[in-house]
Amino acid sequence: MAWEDTLRTLREFDVNDIDFENIGSWPAGVKATLCVLLLALVLVGGYYYHVKDLQAQLGRVQSEENKLRQEFEKKAFEAANLEAYKQQMVEMEESFGALVSQLPSDTEVPGLLEDITNKGLSNGLEINSINLQAEQAKEFYVELPIAITATGSYHDLGAFISGLAGLPRIVTLHDFSINARSSDTTALNLSIVAKTYRYKDGEG
Repeated sequence: MAWEDTLRTLREFDVNDIDFENIGSWPAGVKATLCVLLLALVLVGGYYYHVKDLQAQLGRVQSEENKLRQEFEKKAFEAANLEAYKQQMVEMEESFGALVSQLPSDTEVPGLLEDITNKGLSNGLEINSINLQAEQAKEFYVELPIAITATGSYHDLGAFISGLAGLPRIVTLHDFSINARSSDTTALNLSIVAKTYRYKDGEG
């Protein structure tokens, strides 16, 4: 058989008899083996010089695909909830407008001082002083501290502070202190800082 002849030829072949100048004279088995080796070299070389680069490129494309898929899912979710976001924006604008409306303008500060005085008098206090302090500009609003000193009983002071907290404008209370006026009376001295705010509205 031809295959047995080829194997016998390979076994009998002596490497020293190879004539590189006359490859055509080589036995058929040797030439077939050489072709197989060359094919293997070509395949291995092709893998390392071409297929390997293609696999690396495929990995990059798959990674990009995953990234694009995630972005698509995010945008699809946002698109599906767009109406809900718009409704939330409207509600936030309404809430913001309601808060801003509670911030007094410059022209309303005298009225606020009058409200504070009336709250004190209606609760039986003696208002000693109400002093506007320097404004403090913040990022979105201006803070106006008002130093208040008053005298009255413990319960009257409590009612006055509760009344300040219930004013229609935003007023916060800070740095309060209460001291006994004298040892033979129930009157107490109150010192407190009430802070009100106004919206900057584009001020520099």
